Amino acid sequence: MISSSRNPKIKLARALAGRPKERRDAEAFLAEGVRLTEEAFASNWPFRFVLVSDELSERGKKLVEKLEDKKIDVEKVESKLLQSLSETETSQGIIATLNDSRIPIPESLNFILIPDSIRDPGNLGTLLRTADAAGVQAVLIPPETTDAFAPKVVRAGMGAHFRLPMQTISWNEIKSRVQGMKIFLADMDGQSCWEMDFRQPLALIVGGEAEGAGVEARKLANAFVKIPMVGKTESLNAAVAGSVLMFEVMRQRNIKL
Repeated sequence: MISSSRNPKIKLARALAGRPKERRDAEAFLAEGVRLTEEAFASNWPFRFVLVSDELSERGKKLVEKLEDKKIDVEKVESKLLQSLSETETSQGIIATLNDSRIPIPESLNFILIPDSIRDPGNLGTLLRTADAAGVQAVLIPPETTDAFAPKVVRAGMGAHFRLPMQTISWNEIKSRVQGMKIFLADMDGQSCWEMDFRQPLALIVGGEAEGAGVEARKLANAFVKIPMVGKTESLNAAVAGSVLMFEVMRQRNIKL
């Protein structure tokens, strides 16, 4: 059982919980909790190792058996030490260290999400989760947006990271990816989303919580869209606004469930 904070696996996990640079250098990220670890396992995502404590639930213990059957490295850790790595008030007793093996962006696309200048990890994670649910084919993440593989984003994404192609790229690369598509930008001064045609190949830009979309996003957009509101609220949370618009795209495309 690991009991020292100087253990190499503990040190790596702590680094991955911190700055984006540490995750990029290690080419790895963390998934905390039973459900996220299950999602990674079900998706055949490449594991580096898994840390567990005695706080693990029966469901978690069954998961560990599956992990060990697949020869995935599982290490027991003292409860207090594992809790020190957790970003939740009460750890579920399991943290997986996963290789950064992102799903490739498909060549042919007709529905892209671009979350621009999203700073809040919870908002970005929720947008990714909704994108997965609404049939978005790829997420292109500009440099100004928070790291999509930060622990809080992964947790809020609820498994979307293991199913949804996403890539952090420059605006020049984004421009080349969306050529020939209609670029809709969520904006309070835009046209009502109920009046827009979302059946064509499109990219949807959702701007940040405080300042909205940045200069590069506005230069790229060729249509501005808003969500009509009858109340006195001036604006919606970025994740909520993005979710409404993504599901309106899905509705217009008449996806049969």
